[in-house]
Amino acid sequence: MAVVSHTTEDIRLLARLMRAEAEGEGKLGMLMVGNVGVNRVVGNCLDFKKIRSLRDMVFQKPGGYEAVDKPYFFQRAREAEIKLARQVIKGWKYHPASYSLWFFKPSGSCPAQWFNQWNVGRHKSHCFYAPDQSDCPQIYY
Repeated sequence: MAVVSHTTEDIRLLARLMRAEAEGEGKLGMLMVGNVGVNRVVGNCLDFKKIRSLRDMVFQKPGGYEAVDKPYFFQRAREAEIKLARQVIKGWKYHPASYSLWFFKPSGSCPAQWFNQWNVGRHKSHCFYAPDQSDCPQIYY
């Protein structure tokens, strides 16, 4: 059962985003990027109150993903990433991105806070940040 409504094209779009943002982080890193994206759609909170679909999430401006402005993002979705995208759309969660709405790649260690959100962990070079449950209860399913 999917946690967000989607079309086949939405799955491909999410797969392209996951690869463009985190291919160097391996499958788990791509799954975590997918978690953050799905959380932004489900959340309806904070910076993501107007995000109603996977497409809205992928192309959100301002505050969206840098990868969508790079040529690599526009390559065709591959079957391996499509399978990963389907997993996160079904609600599979991967720590530390389980309840995260943000991630970034610092030049050094992860700051304890980033834009007033607490660090909940790191995977390879990406740091993940999650809101308090009281600020965004919908993602804590």
